[in-house]
Amino acid sequence: MTTCYLGVDVGLTATKAAAFDADGRELHIVTARTPRTCVTAHRHEVDMAVLADTVLTLLEELAAKLAADGYVPAGIGVAGHGNGLYPVDAELRPVGAAIASSDSRAQRIVEAIAPEAAARLAAETGSIPWAAQPSVLLRWLRDHEPETYRATRWALSCKDWVTSQLTGVASADYSDASAFGMVALDTRRYTATALDLVGLPADDLRRFPALRSSGEVVAGLTAQVAARTGLPEGLPVVAGAMDCVAATLGAGGRELGDVTVIVGTWAINGVVVPAGTPAPRVTLSALLPDPTRMLAMEVAPTSAANLEWLASASVPHGRVGGVPPVELLREAATVPPGAEGLLFLPFVNGAPEHPAASGTFLGISGLHRRGHLTRAVIEGVAQYHRVQLDRVVVSGAEVGDRPWRIAGGGARSEVWAQIFADVLGRPVRRQLTSELGARGVASLLPAALSQDARPWSVDDADDLCVRPGPDRAAYLRQAEVFDRCLAAVPAAWTEVEQYRTAMP
Repeated sequence: MTTCYLGVDVGLTATKAAAFDADGRELHIVTARTPRTCVTAHRHEVDMAVLADTVLTLLEELAAKLAADGYVPAGIGVAGHGNGLYPVDAELRPVGAAIASSDSRAQRIVEAIAPEAAARLAAETGSIPWAAQPSVLLRWLRDHEPETYRATRWALSCKDWVTSQLTGVASADYSDASAFGMVALDTRRYTATALDLVGLPADDLRRFPALRSSGEVVAGLTAQVAARTGLPEGLPVVAGAMDCVAATLGAGGRELGDVTVIVGTWAINGVVVPAGTPAPRVTLSALLPDPTRMLAMEVAPTSAANLEWLASASVPHGRVGGVPPVELLREAATVPPGAEGLLFLPFVNGAPEHPAASGTFLGISGLHRRGHLTRAVIEGVAQYHRVQLDRVVVSGAEVGDRPWRIAGGGARSEVWAQIFADVLGRPVRRQLTSELGARGVASLLPAALSQDARPWSVDDADDLCVRPGPDRAAYLRQAEVFDRCLAAVPAAWTEVEQYRTAMP
């Protein structure tokens, strides 16, 4: 029998469970849809019981495949979307639906925070206040669902909820908690600053579990979970990591100055910087498993989810499915740069910095076909990654001169990877491992279990490095138009939002 390591990654769109050998090579991957529901345009919830059942079902399927191939799991790590709120009682039972990180119901609470107070949080924690932070959502619960607020013993993150269902223990790790704006970077302890900004008592800190390093073992798999999944009782489960951190680790972004661009449901644009203050002036800073380093990030739900929307947009109302994204990308490759004057602002899921934003095509004419729409969507996604990466570069973060790593949908498509290189004006190295979040959190297990294993490598072959090409000039011109349009449309978005919310 051969040892392997398990990683679970719960994204907003899909949940994955994967196994890796001692060298970090994928053995098996199983996936299912994450049970996220858009209650309204601004309210995105997750059925916690269904999510837990989904993970257990995937682990059962994965365990069967591994047993058939002669592999024995050594441990499990979980990664999940950061921020949002998974409220449970003292018995680790849900007290309501989880609120996803794409939710913006609490935006008005954030807008009421004075700029100097927001700056105080950023200076202390490296993260700014925004609508899906647990502290902000706890305040929303106190105002709108006081019974749920009172019943909440533990304010968990997504991955902490899953870990609690595997182990029966409430836990938290530094990566998630720091990205919440809940950890003082200089002391590495919880701070009540984020609670104070929204008018919650410091005593609410008791709702957050004790902090652990991402690779610290929380407990073993419970007998109940072992019986359900076929995995061994007592199998070690580590505290895990926020998905942004896990995916960065999976892509090999560990050295100071390393930049990783993840083209997933969320746009993740991060650079590895020294841990502590003064922190770069970015949206989120998340502490890494290496206590001397953290990931400074600009993030928003503005990336590959836009292509997923387009893929499903042609499906009749009430049905699921759609055109495979790979087919859309093939069509996009036949369309010239600039999509013959068609521009797309990639906000089908909004964005923290543009609360009323919505997906927006500009310049549609009778000559445009589906390939043009796709080309405009993937170009718009790349352009907004550029906007965010420009913020990272000027934030005070020291960026290295190595090629930037690109992962997710933008890496797996040759045409999209070339667009990224042309839009960013930098070489990008494609990371083709399909489940970087699961790989990253699983990579913590050998050290956590005190096993003698070398660090997992990544594929840095030169043939995976894409450099800016002759279309760079066209994308520089497009960037100027994109930025001017982005600055001009907020008033229209606000009008549309008011119109939408006034509808019966």
